[in-house]
Amino acid sequence: MDKAAVIARMNEHIPPCLQVLNGRVVDADPEAGECEIQFEVSRQFCHSVNVVQGGNVTVMLDAAMAHAAFAMDASIAALPSLEIKVSFLAPTLAGPARAVGKVIKLGRSTAFLEGTLINGDGEVSARSTSTAKLVRRK
Repeated sequence: MDKAAVIARMNEHIPPCLQVLNGRVVDADPEAGECEIQFEVSRQFCHSVNVVQGGNVTVMLDAAMAHAAFAMDASIAALPSLEIKVSFLAPTLAGPARAVGKVIKLGRSTAFLEGTLINGDGEVSARSTSTAKLVRRK
């Protein structure tokens, strides 16, 4: 499947938790195990002073990491997180943000992933690592 088809397939199945953050896959590299999701976050997901709540930052990172694995291997049906760590480096404000996910290692039953969130000012606002269980289609 070519890159455009992979992106289209993933955007057809964007879950509601990403739809409310106006998320859509804008780039994917199946061979490198990378995916980029663009978001347009509204103020309803912010706490004080227009800063996006940390759980929503985690959602964006988790989605990009999982979609990187989905792009790499179409046999993956689900990718539940076993562990996720997020480091918050700068504020993410309402407005545009983009999350880049990368597969570090894809095993038979476990994936090791990392993600980067870039805020509307173009600076890295959060980084993450995750270990996830691979659930494959039968």
